[in-house]
Amino acid sequence: MDRRLFLAATLGSLAAARAILPAAARAEPPVTRWKVGSSEGHDAFAFLGPLSGEPLYQTYYAADAAAFAPKLPEAIRADIPKLWKEAGKDYGLLGPNLSTTLSGADLSTLDAVIANFDDLEGRVRPAYQASPYWDAKDWAWLTANAPRLRAVFAAMRDAGFSAFRAERAAGIEARAAEIARALANYDVIKWQRKLTGRAFEPEISIVLLQFSKPHGIKVQGQTFLQSADYDVALTVRIAAHEMLHPPIPMEGAAARAAMALLEKDAVMMRIVREHDPRWGYTTLKGYLNEDLCQALDQLISEALGVARNPADRWRKADDGMHVLAAGLYALLRADTWIESGGNIEQWLAKAVAEGRLAPRILHPAAARVLERPVDPLWPLG
Repeated sequence: MDRRLFLAATLGSLAAARAILPAAARAEPPVTRWKVGSSEGHDAFAFLGPLSGEPLYQTYYAADAAAFAPKLPEAIRADIPKLWKEAGKDYGLLGPNLSTTLSGADLSTLDAVIANFDDLEGRVRPAYQASPYWDAKDWAWLTANAPRLRAVFAAMRDAGFSAFRAERAAGIEARAAEIARALANYDVIKWQRKLTGRAFEPEISIVLLQFSKPHGIKVQGQTFLQSADYDVALTVRIAAHEMLHPPIPMEGAAARAAMALLEKDAVMMRIVREHDPRWGYTTLKGYLNEDLCQALDQLISEALGVARNPADRWRKADDGMHVLAAGLYALLRADTWIESGGNIEQWLAKAVAEGRLAPRILHPAAARVLERPVDPLWPLG
């Protein structure tokens, strides 16, 4: 699975002041309905990252992992890093991808997670196979490794993960209610409909987690996962991004035409091949998917008054790899897309047909946004 993970911690300080919503954005009753809650099961998946020992997660959860890991049997402690590495080759980031694959099933408790692994075909497969995330290879990997994963979650249950999480996540339900109230006037869905030409249901569900940093994770339906301590502005930015995936049908004619052109772009292909794989987006399809979403979410965040400076954002995020996002954003701004809106798939097809995704146009456009020379656009150096 080429998971599309939004590294939320790179998009703004957690201590950032809440943005003041423009008066114009409050003029009409909002379309968006926000539902905010939490999930022990998703947190169990997320905690596999710290337990794996991967450096990406130790910045946030080293002390938590050190406190809980000794409670697990030695064989389980040893198998979690192995599972993580094996998943990285054939399934993707283990914790986030488990959240996506199983999100159509009950994940309210660790017992529910274990029950799902006892009946993947009945409890998990129907919703997963009907979702845009279905991947036969991912399913084959999951079913082959289900006994090992079940053993891990049973061991976590027996080691008292529920109480461990409850202690560290004390107040998470009150936090959910607080965030829900603050989000009421941020009409993300209205802008997503306008700037993509797609239909979106009015409800966005946010699942607050204790152990999810640095990821914001889109799962099945209009649901995403994020850390409970992210501020409201960052939550709006994550919602603006995550609900867009995929921004267009990635097997459709427009996406295929864009990829055919980008495959000839030495800079874009170097980014896909040589960037740090821990950021994900290791295929051109995944990179286009992600960066078109980022270009659109930047426009939405600007419309809602919560945006970061685009140059700062894309120079700093994921080692500066999102050059394509900067270029697409520049083209959309040139077309006054915030004001006009429209069908983003048709826009992309037209941009390809007119040669606007060719290096001679795309690279200078990206350079202007990034406030750096056209050569080199990447790596930052």
